[in-house]
Amino acid sequence: MVMKRYPNGAGGDFFFMKRAPSPRPNWIEICSIEHSSGNVINFPMIQDLASLMWVINLGCIDLNQWYARCDDVDRPDYLHFDLDPVPGASFEKVIEAALFLKVALDSLKIPSYAKTTGSKGIHIYVPIEYGPTQKQVWTFAKHFAHAVVGEAPKLLTAIYQVSKRPKGRVLVDYNQNAWGRTLASVYSVRPKDRPTVSTPLKWSELERGVALDDFRIDNVPARVRRLGDLFKPLVGKRGRFRLEAYL
Repeated sequence: MVMKRYPNGAGGDFFFMKRAPSPRPNWIEICSIEHSSGNVINFPMIQDLASLMWVINLGCIDLNQWYARCDDVDRPDYLHFDLDPVPGASFEKVIEAALFLKVALDSLKIPSYAKTTGSKGIHIYVPIEYGPTQKQVWTFAKHFAHAVVGEAPKLLTAIYQVSKRPKGRVLVDYNQNAWGRTLASVYSVRPKDRPTVSTPLKWSELERGVALDDFRIDNVPARVRRLGDLFKPLVGKRGRFRLEAYL
């Protein structure tokens, strides 16, 4: 877990912290990850309620987890696309972009699952079979993003430089698949006046239309009790995409 800490509450400044603070409870699990600089950073692993309460007590609101497991941090369990509206693009346009990507993924028989970011956009996740490195996953995501942008240039963009992005488009951000990057995890609460939650969706819900404010800290628990965990396939062994076939 990369900790995003708000020491002065949701309305204050925040900072990212990778290294688990010390002293800490001896029951906090640690994942030691060596970086290209040679530094080894001890990340906290948040896998139970007690650890979750500990990281919340540090001022963490939205949670940002690694994409791979501790036994092999270079081989992720999924790839994803962060659909982020460029100024001038509405959330309805983000939904249109998500459905466009769904059609493209379906054409390749690639399973996909959507969730709100809880902020401005939509995340699309693809569970993959263990094997490809993070660099290979990033490379596939980059090629796919540029391919779909080529099919809908008035709707989408993959230009990463902010100043060069065309207004009114939806950014298909593939760069968050790079090693060491993170996104707000599923069910993360976001620091807003009416706290929204990064919530898994059925594709049929997106087709009907939703609003980000539909999914909040006060109503998402009941939704999960009613529908179950729509992101459960992302941690299951079955139905995963064999990305190696495309490398």
